[in-house]
Amino acid sequence: MAARGNAAPVIIKRKKVIAGGGHHGGAWKVAYADFVTAMMAFFMLMWLLNATTEKQRKGIADYFSPTIPINRVSGGGDGAFGGDSVLSEEVLAQSGTGATNQRPTAQRQALGQFGTNAQDSGETRSLAELQAEMEQLLRAAGGESMFDPDIARHILSRVTDEGLIVELFDLPGEPLFATDSDNPRPVTQDIAAMLARVFSLATNEVAVNGHVRSYPDVLRVKPEWDLSTARAQAFRGLIEAAGLPRGRVQRVAGFADRKLAVPEASAPRNNRLEVILLRPGK
Repeated sequence: MAARGNAAPVIIKRKKVIAGGGHHGGAWKVAYADFVTAMMAFFMLMWLLNATTEKQRKGIADYFSPTIPINRVSGGGDGAFGGDSVLSEEVLAQSGTGATNQRPTAQRQALGQFGTNAQDSGETRSLAELQAEMEQLLRAAGGESMFDPDIARHILSRVTDEGLIVELFDLPGEPLFATDSDNPRPVTQDIAAMLARVFSLATNEVAVNGHVRSYPDVLRVKPEWDLSTARAQAFRGLIEAAGLPRGRVQRVAGFADRKLAVPEASAPRNNRLEVILLRPGK
């Protein structure tokens, strides 16, 4: 009995065995959802880049830009809900057309979205209005126009820093001038009459630039310089005969084949005139 009392006690240790890895929580689900959302946004971005024009992408970028209050060019919206008002000289852009003060200073008046002073803003709008007037003359309501509707196919217009540029160009089988000469065809005379009427709505000076296609190098005398200048002079005579005051023509120039419209140097599309309603100082 004494020997049993001195024996070491027997300790039995039982371990709890858990099969598998156990519960790790739901954090991985949140991370996976973030990943899927990011991928969806990425593919939507790729689709937008492929499906929109440069102008539309500019508008989208400005919509999400935090600097949009000082952007003078474009925004994400248009019209009454575009983030603008007629009394918007209180915002940094100052792109409105009115004022909250009865006698605003030059620094605190709303100057419009096209320039840094009232004169520039009004002039830019007038050039755009002249461009719209020209398009209206070419494509009158209901398809009825006092001019041959085919002349619109010869015309492209754009407003630039130089002014309103009206580009007149040859079409395959439909040139503006007789072949290799400065004799205008009837369609060119119609265009001159239309431009004289549109340009009479403004007082800006006018420039006429002539351009022609390249001729083969094997020719003994290449006519590009003389022909481009002669055609520009001929068109100046047409618009003056149609009513444009002679004093408004500031310059007439020929550029030969130095500024091609299309890469193929001999293409008829390179035969063209640029009639420019110039901004003041240009």
